[in-house]
Amino acid sequence: MANPIDTNKRSATVYVVDDDEGMRRALGTLLGTVGYQTAVFARATDFLAQYDPNRPSCLVLDIRMPEMSGLELQQQLNRAGAMIPVIFITGHGDVPMAVQAMKEGAFEFIQKPFREQDLLDRINHALQHDAENRAGVARRAEVQKRLESLTPRERQVMELVVRGDANKVIAIDLGLSERTVEIHRAKVMEKMGARSVAHLVRLHLTLNDEILVR
Repeated sequence: MANPIDTNKRSATVYVVDDDEGMRRALGTLLGTVGYQTAVFARATDFLAQYDPNRPSCLVLDIRMPEMSGLELQQQLNRAGAMIPVIFITGHGDVPMAVQAMKEGAFEFIQKPFREQDLLDRINHALQHDAENRAGVARRAEVQKRLESLTPRERQVMELVVRGDANKVIAIDLGLSERTVEIHRAKVMEKMGARSVAHLVRLHLTLNDEILVR
């Protein structure tokens, strides 16, 4: 079985945005040495021009930068609905700003000076989190597609089945025969790919679950 850490390294990109040339070089070397694909930028605007939201990734971001600060970049990503996990690099005096960043959805922050392994651990955790989020979004999209294949009547029947109503009760509520309800119910199970009522309930809940980005 493939190691998920190695899989993350092969398929994901670690973006680094820091105006400090020495820090950029050091981070790029560190991440490349351990096998991560990296893209390093001096300015937030350069990152935005190259960022691919469809690519698995995380962002290592300096909190204090000229032109556009790390916080401002985070806010712009939030407005765009980006799910990329953000790890802020902060100085000692930046802790209040880092706390604000966490409130706005940052994944983590790490304070200078930091141990290389601490940063690598956070990056790996962020990439795993990103993979889980993307898998959740894909599952939700697939369930939504199945839901859209139902007729309006089948949707009504599904809602009542999920609520726990028996066929007899559904028949009365909808003014149908029990046999007709059974037919609709069978179609719902088939189209939704549900193996049981419990499975159908889980699929239904998937559509109402929020995909967390922190």
